[in-house]
Amino acid sequence: MNRFRLTAAILLAAAVLFSQEQQQPGAGTGGAAPSPGTGTTPGIGTPGTPGQGRPTSPFPDQRQQQQPFPQEMQRPIFLSGKVMTEDGTPPPEPATIERICGGGNARPEGYTDSKGRFSFELGRNMGVMQDASVSSSNDPFNRGNDPFGGRGGGRMGPGGMGGGIAERDLMGCEIRASLPGYVSSVVNLSGRRIMDNPDVGTILLRRIAGVEGMTFSMTSAMAPKDAKKSYDKARDQLKKKKVEEAQKELEKAVELYPKYAVAWYELGMIHQQANRKDEARKAYGESLKADSKYINPYLQMAVLSAGENNWKEVDETTDRVIQLNPVNFPQAYFFNSVANYNLQNFDDAEKSAREAVKLDGQHRWPKAQHLLGILLAGKGENQAAIDNMRGYLKFNPNGSDKPAVEKQIAEIEERLKGGTAQAQPNNP
Repeated sequence: MNRFRLTAAILLAAAVLFSQEQQQPGAGTGGAAPSPGTGTTPGIGTPGTPGQGRPTSPFPDQRQQQQPFPQEMQRPIFLSGKVMTEDGTPPPEPATIERICGGGNARPEGYTDSKGRFSFELGRNMGVMQDASVSSSNDPFNRGNDPFGGRGGGRMGPGGMGGGIAERDLMGCEIRASLPGYVSSVVNLSGRRIMDNPDVGTILLRRIAGVEGMTFSMTSAMAPKDAKKSYDKARDQLKKKKVEEAQKELEKAVELYPKYAVAWYELGMIHQQANRKDEARKAYGESLKADSKYINPYLQMAVLSAGENNWKEVDETTDRVIQLNPVNFPQAYFFNSVANYNLQNFDDAEKSAREAVKLDGQHRWPKAQHLLGILLAGKGENQAAIDNMRGYLKFNPNGSDKPAVEKQIAEIEERLKGGTAQAQPNNP
């Protein structure tokens, strides 16, 4: 029995969305780690053949609906507060405020400002790009159609957007701040009343020991005023999708301050999305020259290397990310696993795939579980392979590769029935 084959598309399909979402407000320079993985169908083909998958929409068409409690009035609930680090200072970059209900997935609600303050209406997270991995299960706020077309996200009350929520919907809910390299205290929302003071107080961020790499750069604090002004203008232009104007402002920022790591990174993103790969690599290189512990350029350089099937570089680049921050980037382990698979280092590939699955508590990169299943099938660990492949389908039920994965599962089940011996890996 041949090992199921895997191609570069498994990484590239996910990486394209990763690149795009880095441009969202707060992302790339200190927002929540971006997370596209669930909305893609990377190229795993049928058993024994090259992968033929293709990216699909990051927002699956299938939507779940729940009926509100008609006996209880629904009204808007606003929350405000601030986020501080242990030394009493605001976060070095905007932190994402997340809501978790009933032990479900975290949902972004808003971002902190430069002073660590936040304010938003619960559930009406129109200013936050929704993660395709966010599920509507266990979420009393999901009333119907997601404005982004995803598995959750926006809330619709009986009267449309902004219809409000009921107090009972807050049972089992809490909010927290999210910033890679830090762990957050939480605020319990159970028992909160509509007329309560919206100020929930201070959420504390504590630095995780042993983590050096971050999604923000400390060089930003030392940027001169004019360079910061150009960078801020560029970010505003990017939000308005005025890319050429943003590029000019970023070029001005790095000319004024050559060690402006985040400005070099944003410039690299613009070049990469325009398929100017050499210019993108140069910009990322300058970013890392300014701050070697800044994570984002490493991840994008891994994407570029994967596009060239340079798996050795993908391996080395993601290794560096894992060394700098072994806790916040399951996608680095996933990319590393794909690279080692293609380099035929199957033990290393399995190790990284296991770490990706373990760290990906929000199931933002479920393809890692499929890859782990493929690796286990190649070792003859058939039941474990089936369990992982089924786990992948559970968290990505609408992927276009679903028939191929189901076929793989059926073939492994036939192995179990027939007592087939352990498979030997072949070249990917």
